[in-house]
Amino acid sequence: MDLVLEFFDSYCLDYVYSRTLPASLASHVPAQWQSMLSMNQGNLTGVVAPKAAGIYGYAPYLFKMSEYTGASLLPRYNVLRQFLSLVSITTVFGWLLYFSVASFSYMFIFDKAIFNHPRYLKNQMSLEIKQAMSAIPVMVVLTVPWFLLELQGHSKLYMNIDVENHGVRQFFLEYVYFLMFTDCGIYLLHRWLHWPRVYKALHKPHHKWLVTTPYASHAFHPVDGYFQSLPYHIYPMLFPLNKVSYLILFTFVNFWTVMIHDGEYLANDPVVNGAACHTVHHLYFNYNYGQFTTLWDRLGGSYREPDKELFNKSLKKSNKTWEEQIKKMEVIKNQVEGKDDDRVYGTEEKLLKKVN
Repeated sequence: MDLVLEFFDSYCLDYVYSRTLPASLASHVPAQWQSMLSMNQGNLTGVVAPKAAGIYGYAPYLFKMSEYTGASLLPRYNVLRQFLSLVSITTVFGWLLYFSVASFSYMFIFDKAIFNHPRYLKNQMSLEIKQAMSAIPVMVVLTVPWFLLELQGHSKLYMNIDVENHGVRQFFLEYVYFLMFTDCGIYLLHRWLHWPRVYKALHKPHHKWLVTTPYASHAFHPVDGYFQSLPYHIYPMLFPLNKVSYLILFTFVNFWTVMIHDGEYLANDPVVNGAACHTVHHLYFNYNYGQFTTLWDRLGGSYREPDKELFNKSLKKSNKTWEEQIKKMEVIKNQVEGKDDDRVYGTEEKLLKKVN
C-alpha cells in the first residue's frame, strides 16, 4: 500500500493536508502532543526521513516531492495521517470497484431471467447495493491496521525483481501460492461462519440472497466480510510477495467475488469454484465453501456438484427447475435457519417485461 499512498500523497493529499492542517499550526499544539504528531522521525515542519529510508521509512521514492510535501502539521510518515488517508482511499476505491464491476456484469453478463425466480426478493438489487455500500467503509476501517503494518515494514512485501533474492520464476509462482493459501484460509473461515451461532450473528445477512445478482458480491455484514478477507492480509505477513502483484491480486479478488455471484454458468469445471458452485452454496447453504477451487470442499466433504440443469440455457430458468430447487432448498434452509423466514419475495416489475 505504500505505492498507492505515495501516489495519492504526491498528486493530491500533500496539498489537502497542507491546506487543512498546515505546519504553521505547530505553535498552537501542546508540547506533549508534538512528539506524537511527528512520531519522533522529524519535526512539525513536515521534514521527511532521508531518501534512503523512503517516505514511509521503507519504500523508495516513486514521485518527486513538491512544495506541499513538507507543509503539513502531519508529515507523510505520521500514523494518524496514514490511517485517515488509507481509510479514504480504500473506501472510495472499494465503492468504485464494486459498483463498476458489478454494473458491468449486470449489463453484459448477468442473466436477468433470475428476476422471475420464486425466491428472488422484492427490491433485491437495491437491498444488495445498500448493504454493500454501507458495509465497505466498516470493512475498510477494520482492514487498514494491516496496511499500516505493511507500511511500517512488518511484512514480506518487496518491490524489486532480481536473480539473487526474488527472481522471475519466484514472481510468477507467488500468484499460485497466494491463490492456494487464501483459498484454503477462506474455506476454513467460511465453514466457521456457518457454525450456527456465528452464522446467526454474522453470515446470515449474506445468505438473505437465495439467488444472487452481481450486486450481492459485497453485500455482507462488514465483520463477516472482514473475516473472509483475512487470508489476503495474512499471506504477505508470512510469505514474500511483490508489491505490484499484491495490488493486482487484491483487485482480482474483487473481480472474482463479483463473477461468482453473476449467475452465468460458463462451464461445469470440476476444479474451478465458479458461479455454478457458488449458486449451489447460496441455494443449499452447507456446500461449496471454497473461493477459487473445489479442492478444499472435496477434501472436507462439503462439495456438491452443480445441478446439470444450470448449464442448459432453457432448463436453468424453467419453472420446473426452479420448483425442484425450492423443494430441496427449503429442507436445508429450515435446518439452518428454522422455519421463520423474514424474506419478502417478489421482483422489480419494471424489469420483469424485459426477461419474458
